[in-house]
Amino acid sequence: MAFYSEEEKTEDYLFKIVLIGDSAVGKSNLLARFARDEFYPNSKSTIGVEFQTQKMDINGKEIKAQIWDTAGQERFRAVTSAYYRGAVGALVVYDISRRQTFDSIGRWLNELQTHSDMNVVTILVGNKSDLKDAREVSTSEGKALAEAEGLFFMETSALDSSNVAAAFQTIVKEIYNILSRKVMISQELKKQDPTWMGNGRTVVLQGEASVEPKKGWCCSF
Repeated sequence: MAFYSEEEKTEDYLFKIVLIGDSAVGKSNLLARFARDEFYPNSKSTIGVEFQTQKMDINGKEIKAQIWDTAGQERFRAVTSAYYRGAVGALVVYDISRRQTFDSIGRWLNELQTHSDMNVVTILVGNKSDLKDAREVSTSEGKALAEAEGLFFMETSALDSSNVAAAFQTIVKEIYNILSRKVMISQELKKQDPTWMGNGRTVVLQGEASVEPKKGWCCSF
């Protein structure tokens, strides 16, 4: 998987991905590690919403992931809820050393479902896996919850970089794979009926939300 600077080429697709979870589970550091290979041990809580972009090459297509870091504090939830709109991917993050953050996952999944436009590709992320001696949530518990909710699962450490890139790449690859299957369906339908043109605007993964194609891909399904 290759990364490119802004100047090198124009992306084929733009995917909006949101990071959600309780305050201080390490969402901002996960994003900083992935986007800039940085870690801030004394980072402050995010105020409102911030986002970073990162480009990846998947099967010769350049994907621009626009990753939104939403504040976990309760008082900002009303502000950040609007930013779920248009998201096609989500990382739901908890801290393996703080069980209460794991217990909050159900609430975050409900909020994601309530405020998003579609069934978002979601990965459950148990962050701070480097804190082995302080662990309060076992790996098997995380896997079990992910399986029950139909989510991908991974444990990460923003501190030592473990699985950080893999978590984001898993989301982006799955979104792209879903999109590719939809494009293949549209091509087959067009072969069967050359007059079929869809509505000529967007490619839809599921539900009503769309991925933003950058080079003229068409057709809702």
